[in-house]
Amino acid sequence: MLTPIAYGLAVVLVVLVTVVGLRFLLVPQAAAAAYGVPAVPNGDAAYLTIKGVRDLASGVMGGALLAFSTSDAAGWYMLVVALAPLGDTVIVLRHGGSKATAFGIHFATAIVVLISAALLFAV
Repeated sequence: MLTPIAYGLAVVLVVLVTVVGLRFLLVPQAAAAAYGVPAVPNGDAAYLTIKGVRDLASGVMGGALLAFSTSDAAGWYMLVVALAPLGDTVIVLRHGGSKATAFGIHFATAIVVLISAALLFAV
């Protein structure tokens, strides 16, 4: 019973981070606003593209590990990749974003990713 839950949660997280990456590539200004730190209009869009590529690559890598590797490898991936939403929490707080966004989205995501890692290690 634990295996479908562990892999199901991991797949949902991988799909979500892939969607976030695609959103930053396709509609960067809207994605930045939802992230919690709106981008400067007509600013350097390269940084938004970098965020999109980072998240897209993270999602694709996670999907590949889930499809072609062991649950331990996927668990280590989740453990390490939890650093991204933890870092995002700090970025939002340091750059004037709301605490609700920082903790309600980014920190909560980090916790769910860590739970996913624990479940993958348990199967």
